[in-house]
Amino acid sequence: MGASMAVESIPVKSAPKSLVWDGDELVSATGGGRRWGPDGTERSAPYAWSFPFDTGTVSASGRYSAVYQERGTKGALLEGERVVRELNRSYYRAPNYDYPLALGALGDGREVVVHCPDEYNVLQIEDAASGERLTAGGREPQDVFHSRLGLSPDGRYLLSVGWVWQPFGMALVYDTALALSDPGTLDGDGLLPISAVMTAEVTAGCWLDADRLVLATGAEEWDEEETAGLPPLHLGVWSVSEGRWLQRSPVGDAEPGVLLLPRGDEVISFLGHPRLLDPATGRIVAEWPEVAVPVKPTCFGYRRVPTPVAALHPDGTRLAVATAESIALITLP
Repeated sequence: MGASMAVESIPVKSAPKSLVWDGDELVSATGGGRRWGPDGTERSAPYAWSFPFDTGTVSASGRYSAVYQERGTKGALLEGERVVRELNRSYYRAPNYDYPLALGALGDGREVVVHCPDEYNVLQIEDAASGERLTAGGREPQDVFHSRLGLSPDGRYLLSVGWVWQPFGMALVYDTALALSDPGTLDGDGLLPISAVMTAEVTAGCWLDADRLVLATGAEEWDEEETAGLPPLHLGVWSVSEGRWLQRSPVGDAEPGVLLLPRGDEVISFLGHPRLLDPATGRIVAEWPEVAVPVKPTCFGYRRVPTPVAALHPDGTRLAVATAESIALITLP
């Protein structure tokens, strides 16, 4: 590995389209299980896909992973190297926005897949092992395109950073425990008041913990007179239990993009290059302009821009970022 300050470079034969830490090794499920050891040595993939999956995700436990086409309709759920089953979503506008998919565990420990298998605007929660649909029942969905799904660490809440027609990015939060007894609650406004998120376009979000949610806004404005919301180019920390913003802070001229990774009370954004941000103040704690990643401002758009590929080590000290020619390994301050 070549070192440059706090950034090391792991050469790759081809840029990985997904990354996850397995101990101190990095693994790419979309690459058929390609691995890179702590010394940067690349190990060949044990298997190959016969379908062009171009992104992936993994459950917090590491038991399940999924590969899929970010702007397509096909995916596969994996347990280790075993394919559990195929995944699908509606064709409607699929080439124009990111595939809605999240893996995680509910409060009772049951591992689930959350996605939109039938219609673009109908969220479903399914048992990962069996495929049993846990939210079957009558539905009256709103005209919202769900995307960029994320379960809270305890599995109680579900975040969707999607969009509605203008087009305009927005965020919704749902109670998964309530949805298991009343699936129709996944069709309503959820737990996040519309007034809190319709001042400016929400482009990204992540969970800091089981209660606190960070949302980021781009430059587009919807209602400049709405004072209860999150203004343009801001980071906001929302408490689900208190139903209010704990902090709302400007982030300057740099839009946050579509990907936020939580790191304690901080977040890492990836528009053009990684930035470590303090949501309480909006301050850039550190940034790495030499680590180039795609400039992707929203989860939708006619031109497909891939989501930056990055993985934060579970101990929070190292960040792996895929670039065109290498994996950048950043030691975080």
